Formats: sequence, structure tokens, C-alpha cells
Amino acid sequence: MAKTKEQKSAHLNELMDVAKKYQSVVFVNFDKFLVKDETNLRSSLSSKNIQYKVVKKTLLKKAFVDSSIEGSLPELEGMIAVAYGDDLIAPAREVYEFQKELGENLQIVGGVFEGKFMSKDQMMSIATIPSTPVLYAQLLTMFNAPIQSFVSVLHQYAEKKQA
Repeated sequence: MAKTKEQKSAHLNELMDVAKKYQSVVFVNFDKFLVKDETNLRSSLSSKNIQYKVVKKTLLKKAFVDSSIEGSLPELEGMIAVAYGDDLIAPAREVYEFQKELGENLQIVGGVFEGKFMSKDQMMSIATIPSTPVLYAQLLTMFNAPIQSFVSVLHQYAEKKQA
């Protein structure tokens, strides 16, 4: 059923708010997407405070091109949805996790990151950044490695002394 002008205007205003408010927005192509997969995606994203909305490309283009975002809008083919949230990396990372699982049925096709349009490849590199707890663990491991090596050397030295 066709949408009325009021409905389109409301959707456009909502998308304009998204373009202004959120620093990270992921454009997602979801062709051949099964309903059960979309339900799983929506519930998973919702549990992580990430919004996911199917949008009309013409309204998306109008809302984002008219905003103050730098660069040019990436090519949007197929059926498009947007995923966005307060965390800068979480929307891209969470959609990417589903993309790995579902393959061609769900693809990141671009997005907006810190006020700039990003291509598919740029959004994919953002999506593969580890989460904050993982980064902390990697940092601690890096700090711990020299200490662990030193203790190992001391232990071997002590064993030689006893022998």
C-alpha cells in the first residue's frame, strides 16, 4: 500500500534526525533476507541498543544528502535498511557479525562515520575493530609479555643454580 505524504514526511523527519544525531550509521542491503533471520537480527541489535529500520532509498538520500555530512553518499543497491546507535563502532560490528553468518543475504554497503560518508570497504574496516574489552585484554597482554619473559628467565636461572 502506498504511503501518504504525511507518512513520508514523518519518515523523512525521522531520517533527518538520525543523520544529525548519530555519528555512526550503517547502510545495509538485505536482499533475499528470511523473516526469521531479520527477527534474530532485530532482537540482537535491540539488545545492544542499536536501532534497525528499513527505509526507502529516495527518503534516505534526501535526508542524508541534505544534512551536513561530508563526502558523497555511497551507491545503494537493492533493499536498504539503516542501523545506528550511540556507540560508534557497535552498529557496524554487530551487522558484520550477522553478515558473516548469512553471507550475501545481508551486506554492509556503506555508511556514515563521524560526520563523513564511508564506502563499503571503509565501513567493513570499522566493523572489524575489536570491542573495548578485547582491546583492553590485548593491551594488558602486551604489557604483561615482558614481565612474563623476565620471570621465565629468572626461573631458569634459579633452576641452573640449584643443579
